[in-house]
Amino acid sequence: MMKLRFFYVFAMCMTVLFSTSCTKDMEYKDVQVSPVTQLYEPTDGQTVTLVASSTASLFFEWAAAKAEDSGSPLYEVVFDKEDGNFTNPIYRVVADNNGVRNYATITHKVLDKIGKAAGINGGETGTVKWTVVASRGLNSAMATEARTLTITCLKGFTELPNQVYLTGEATEGGTDIAQAVPCSMPNELGVFEVFTKLEEGKSYRLVDNNSADAKSYYINESGVIIEGQGETTVNKGGVYRIVLDFTTASVKMTEIQSMGFFFCPSNEVTFELPYKGNGVFEGEDLIEFKQESWGRDQRYKFLMTYADGTTQMWGTKNTTDSAPGEATADDPYFYIAETPNNQWDQKWKLNNEFDGAADGANPGAVTRISVIFSGDNYTHHVELVK
Repeated sequence: MMKLRFFYVFAMCMTVLFSTSCTKDMEYKDVQVSPVTQLYEPTDGQTVTLVASSTASLFFEWAAAKAEDSGSPLYEVVFDKEDGNFTNPIYRVVADNNGVRNYATITHKVLDKIGKAAGINGGETGTVKWTVVASRGLNSAMATEARTLTITCLKGFTELPNQVYLTGEATEGGTDIAQAVPCSMPNELGVFEVFTKLEEGKSYRLVDNNSADAKSYYINESGVIIEGQGETTVNKGGVYRIVLDFTTASVKMTEIQSMGFFFCPSNEVTFELPYKGNGVFEGEDLIEFKQESWGRDQRYKFLMTYADGTTQMWGTKNTTDSAPGEATADDPYFYIAETPNNQWDQKWKLNNEFDGAADGANPGAVTRISVIFSGDNYTHHVELVK
């Protein structure tokens, strides 16, 4: 009998609890919320020039709203065109901490999307309108005021590709996208570089991977990178150094006339390294060290000459004043980078085995040098060949 009574009391308690939960849930859905009455940041009419940095952001803050049940409202920052009335906002951003906070940290990347949704083109300046919507359950209230924000949109892309390839008839890989020519990203996120040969009168495009589902880009007549299925025709064939900056949607193409082995003791290029393909310049010759009072001088660098007559030295990425010794071909000792155009800075030293090799221990041998512009670190190889 006691057990039955206990069960009855327990069942009644559960019924009351369940009914209360349902009632509270129903009441929650009908809770009224007050509108935000004041916007704090950014100030009305503020201007912001967007930058490509992934950490750049703008802080939005407003006065807290109130709900009938003393609970915490949720917030969204809503955006519209300058002449809009928020009946169909162009963009919504949930406040920080999943909407609970009365502030929002909005990245420049998102602001760029908002600007472009308002019709502001890359690199151009325009104005959008913003306000805040507070909500509690199914009820919401728009703030009693709105502000404008003037945005200078990014010239480049909001979504930067992780990889970029060249493909098409003009390229070394041809039209087979699986053989697309990969670009390197040696220094800055979103800035790609490739050393490659292009065929005159033929066309190419850019892709973000070397598979059939790749996103495509092309370079228009003004030298701007555009997303889409277009292609770029090569007006003058040759070997080029191409820098593709997706942060500004810009391209710099420099035709390479020659690449040479620069022997520091003689302060000149002593033999050329013709372009071999796939970003590799390679040449062979006999190298004679220079006799000095203190010994044999074996220091060297590389000199690239562009078609416009300008030059660029390439020397060691990792400063050294010794020969490589037993270092293997993939050792960071051989990494290369742009260096000042002078005789001695950031040079390497050849091992003694390369000194007049044909007349020494390796008769008939010459030195082959390959400079390789690909991968995360540009590098070079030095070897004896017959």
